[in-house]
Amino acid sequence: MIMQPAVIALFVGSILATYMVLYAAWYGVSILRNWDLQDGSELQLNLERKTYLISTIMSYAFVFQLLSLFLFIYTADRLSSIFVGAMCAAGTLNVNGFGYPTMLFKILNFLLGGVWLILNNTDNRAVDYPLIKIKYLFLLIITPFIFAEMIIQGTYFLNLKPDIITSCCGSLFSPESTGIGAGLTALPVIPMKIIFYSVMIITLISGFYFFLKSSAANGLFFSIMTLVAFVVSIAALISFISLYFYELPTHHCPFCILQKEYHYIGYLIYITILGGTVTGAGIGILMPFRQKESLYEIIPGIQKRLTIVTLILYFIFTVTTICAILLTDFKLDGY
Repeated sequence: MIMQPAVIALFVGSILATYMVLYAAWYGVSILRNWDLQDGSELQLNLERKTYLISTIMSYAFVFQLLSLFLFIYTADRLSSIFVGAMCAAGTLNVNGFGYPTMLFKILNFLLGGVWLILNNTDNRAVDYPLIKIKYLFLLIITPFIFAEMIIQGTYFLNLKPDIITSCCGSLFSPESTGIGAGLTALPVIPMKIIFYSVMIITLISGFYFFLKSSAANGLFFSIMTLVAFVVSIAALISFISLYFYELPTHHCPFCILQKEYHYIGYLIYITILGGTVTGAGIGILMPFRQKESLYEIIPGIQKRLTIVTLILYFIFTVTTICAILLTDFKLDGY
């Protein structure tokens, strides 16, 4: 294991966050089985007191999960100077077989943790905690993924050896290579541009329409479109967007844009994509509970605020990509 401060922070932080999630899940089982707000028993009173503590613990745990994704990517990028062949985070993550799985689990837990925080915040605004069993059931679903991330990340860090030779991003994200990354680099540019901008336009228009007319159908469609936009944005970033930042027709790496020479623009891109996806998914996850009596006047306001945040984030991302294409002399296939 490489004893860097960031590595130690991620390693220890993941253990602590997992412990907090397991602690909360343990009491979550009791809440699912015994919660009854009409019951005045000692057990119910204890559960009510515990839920305040658990909500606070989980807020800290999931906020760490959100931040740890970017700390992990930053750390992987910084460690690239240690390994022969690595030029950015792409090479560091390829040092052993646990780097990319760790990143995928972190992205998944970022999205799940963000949605749980939205559910928790909504539930805490109502006097009768109408979503308490829903959010703790959701917590039990998330818990195995948090635990798996801790194990895989720990295995990745423990098997980092400075004498390992790894691959650079040029070989990993190349049409001649194999894997998902290589497949995305081989996607035809013009169709990908059409798909990407069509999806982003539909997403932004549907969000604006939902803000004006907040019907359930509009909200669900907008929420689904944010998830589609997330997938398409990642594919487009590797397929053609990154090429305009690098001004090279063969450099498809999604990690080099995190570096200083590209003004750390990658962090803005990933924050807007991931943040917009979390808030967009939150709109959809709240939709089935709009008719609950204690949430009838609460959820529409929360959804409107989530819509504004989602629109702003995806708009920033879209404008950033357009500026990257327009403010350069680099041309790709004549476009």
